[in-house]
Amino acid sequence: MKRDWFRVMEVHADSGTCTIHKIEGRGEAVGGSGLAALLFEKFGSVSEPWDSESQPFILAIGPLTGAFPLMSKTVAAFKSPYHDQYTESHAGGRSALALRFADLDALVITGRAKKLSCIEISSRSFSMKDVSFMKGMDVQEGGKLLRSMSAGGSGHRSILRIGPSGEVGSAIACVNCDTYRHFGRLGAGSVLGAKNIKGIIIHGDGGFDIPRGTGYKKLFEKIYQGVTGTTMMKKYHSLGTPANLQSLDDLKSLPWRNLQQTSDPEGIKGVNGQRFADDTLLRNGACSGCPVGCIHIGFVREKFSRDNRYVYRQIAYDYEPVFACGTMLGITSAFDVLNVMDVMEKVSVDAISGGVMLAWATEALERGLITEKETMIPLSFGNAEAYRKAAWYLGTGANSFYRLLGQGTLKAAAGYGGSEFACVLGQEMAGYATGELYFAAQSLGFRHSHLDTGAYAYEQKHNEKDLNRAADFLINDEPGRCLLTSMVACLFSRTVYVPEILYDCLSVLGYEDAGEIVENGGERIRRKRWALRFATGFKPEDIVLPKRFYSIKTWKGPVDPEFLDALKREYGERLKELIS
Repeated sequence: MKRDWFRVMEVHADSGTCTIHKIEGRGEAVGGSGLAALLFEKFGSVSEPWDSESQPFILAIGPLTGAFPLMSKTVAAFKSPYHDQYTESHAGGRSALALRFADLDALVITGRAKKLSCIEISSRSFSMKDVSFMKGMDVQEGGKLLRSMSAGGSGHRSILRIGPSGEVGSAIACVNCDTYRHFGRLGAGSVLGAKNIKGIIIHGDGGFDIPRGTGYKKLFEKIYQGVTGTTMMKKYHSLGTPANLQSLDDLKSLPWRNLQQTSDPEGIKGVNGQRFADDTLLRNGACSGCPVGCIHIGFVREKFSRDNRYVYRQIAYDYEPVFACGTMLGITSAFDVLNVMDVMEKVSVDAISGGVMLAWATEALERGLITEKETMIPLSFGNAEAYRKAAWYLGTGANSFYRLLGQGTLKAAAGYGGSEFACVLGQEMAGYATGELYFAAQSLGFRHSHLDTGAYAYEQKHNEKDLNRAADFLINDEPGRCLLTSMVACLFSRTVYVPEILYDCLSVLGYEDAGEIVENGGERIRRKRWALRFATGFKPEDIVLPKRFYSIKTWKGPVDPEFLDALKREYGERLKELIS
């Protein structure tokens, strides 16, 4: 199954043609995050702006994709419209397995199509189609059309598409991946929009060999039992990540109403994981190659008064969108949260950033910094119907205010005021108000993501203020995650795919250098990613934390401003040392 090079398809969007490249470096880059960085070095530019025609949009999978359970993610890499720096976004769904069955390690799109287009690829074919008639379509309507245009093969077919937000250049535009998954953060949708690409259809119509003999079978069964038989993995299937809502509220670490509160014991009863499961859950779904089924799919219904007809829609939910479109906006009804998420989904904006942006806009309106002339509707915490309309305005760039807000909360605050209560940690915060370690971690993390390190979990168990120990944790936790995102594993499986198991997986697939990859690969890839990030303009000292983060209380008590600033400085210095 192993080959010594990467098979990469480059799509030349300007000419509507493609080239297959054989690219060396498998032992160094491994796949996923490492391969994406290698490909950006080859096809990208650290100096050209994010929307330059020459900049690539990269999709990369890993060496274990298709061979073992939960190796189900695809890494998208690009220069971000949010900050014009190199970044990644990760998504599940069917794209990883579709690429594997299409006999590709990566897909790279360069250039700009002359007309709004859809790319369609398989193991044996390539085409680009004019889809100008889809301009402005939301991802639900667009998804239906792309499925009808594509020639069958739904089981091994992946459909990626952008919504109106990607066409108007929003810095928080998503790429919707197979309806329930997303390349969500940092504007991947606008990168495709800048290339005039509305959709990508990947047909996994080929095959690949698996190792002969009993060694592979026994290892697969061992891992399968590990990911289906442990209590930790079962929790992702039952209530799923929304179970964290109640526990974080109990810890006084759940953001409410633009982080003006960190707990609402009454309000949480309407939007905790149990409430969503009891009232809204229709079914569980799973990414291709995953036996866990952590995707929780709820429903909303809408009545059309004209003919008294009801329409039901299915919406995937998990912790982060529920926080951002729920507690952050003061919404305390599970169905109301799903209705706001439904609109975010249609326009295809990152629900995390979108919710946090609208929370800032609500407080700015309350304080008189903006008026209804800007918001086009009277926003108020808890008013779900107003937020549904505002989500549409945000995703479609309905006026100059929403277009500016869609570039980032701090950019809007620079124009209107209110930066002190903008809940931004590098990008709009994820839903963990756990304290100093997490705030420093997300603000300076590679993707400004709660999953860059395990700081959010570490901080729920540690109350000490030990600067070196905290910084050591942040630095030491990242390489292992980089190795997993290069394989490319779902990070929920990190307790199963420990180094010894990863070594066994690579060995059984024929990697003679498995030991070196497991021992050194994560650190090597971490340094390469950071080198690209710094080369494209990242400076830790430029990240300033808004005052709101210094004024909250968690289970540990009030945030310590001196410790937070010291930790952020120390973490920033250690990141600089990685590339020195």
